[in-house]
Amino acid sequence: MADIEKKARLSGEQTRVAEPATILPTTNVPLPSEKPAPPQPSLHPAVYVVTWIGFSGGVILFNKWLLDTLGFKFPISLTAWHMIFATIMTQILARTTTLLDGRKTVKMTGRVYLRAILPIGFFFSLSLICGNKAYLYLSVAFIQMLKATMPVAVLLATWAMGVAPPSLKTLGNVSFIVIGVVIASYGEIEFNLTGFLYQAGGITFEATRLVLVQQLLSSSEFKMDPLVSLYYFAPVCAAMNSLTALILEVPSMSMKNIYDVGIFMLIANAMVAFLLNVSVVFLIGKTSSLVLTLCGILKDILLVMCSMAIWGTPVTKTQFFGYGIALGGLLYYRLGAEQLKGYVSQAGRRWSEFGVERPAVRKAVIFGSILVTLFILLGGLAPTYAPEHTDNLKKILSSGLGQ
Repeated sequence: MADIEKKARLSGEQTRVAEPATILPTTNVPLPSEKPAPPQPSLHPAVYVVTWIGFSGGVILFNKWLLDTLGFKFPISLTAWHMIFATIMTQILARTTTLLDGRKTVKMTGRVYLRAILPIGFFFSLSLICGNKAYLYLSVAFIQMLKATMPVAVLLATWAMGVAPPSLKTLGNVSFIVIGVVIASYGEIEFNLTGFLYQAGGITFEATRLVLVQQLLSSSEFKMDPLVSLYYFAPVCAAMNSLTALILEVPSMSMKNIYDVGIFMLIANAMVAFLLNVSVVFLIGKTSSLVLTLCGILKDILLVMCSMAIWGTPVTKTQFFGYGIALGGLLYYRLGAEQLKGYVSQAGRRWSEFGVERPAVRKAVIFGSILVTLFILLGGLAPTYAPEHTDNLKKILSSGLGQ
């Protein structure tokens, strides 16, 4: 018995000795399938922001130029053309690119289309028509000031449609926007009641549309980005606007009106309007809510300045004061007091650190900001005290466009 145990022990020891030792490699040689994928090239978020500001402001200025300066007095036909062009382009993109693949996750049925998409398209059409009609009567600067009331209109629409309960605290937060716009309207020199009512109607219809979209998107089955939304809404808007244009504008329109503006100009105008929706898709997710809010405010300020420079729009000090209050109220409403304080304190710390690291550059920035502010303030007086310069600018722009 002892001999058997001794043999088993020796056999086990021999097996362990004969087992080859594991040799660890000194270098890692990756297999062909394990090669890391090359990094995807990506643009800086500032590129998306600048692109969005350019197209967003460009659409407004382009529409004003066509409808007012070039004398194409058919705003409903123009919106119908925009929607027809958008319908064609979204159909092409859906079949040739992946930009509209999000539509495949939307459970769209005939019932949903009639009960949700059709009403949204109806109010979208009304907002576009009223918004473009306002360009015939009001300046771009004053229209942008009135558009600052959009959050107030959306808030009232949510209360009226029962989406959210009324809140006096929230109403108090948006009161500064209303006060600022009232002051800006009081200081408007070229006030036109018809244009004001058109713009007020456009804001009301747009607010109603946004609330309906909010209700639709509250379900996970109908999550859509702006381009997919345009894919569904554009055909409805194109049909409604075309029908309205056929009744109200087409009988008094001739081919001479189109040729005077230029077919290329109309195609370029529709392309800019469509690219705005494409730029929004790329912008989403690239920046924070603070950056988007600040960029929206910057865009509005730039549009006011462009209106003053291109059309010589007189803007009074009262309007500057009122518009400043409205923009401050808009910023406060969208960000909130606590979040705004955090951003302000963080910006103050970074500004102080920047001054310590680069004091000369900081002084140059302050000096440049003062010069830009003086230039803007003095430029606002140009249409009143130096109208010949603004007339010359308008002639130069007209000759550059071949008019």
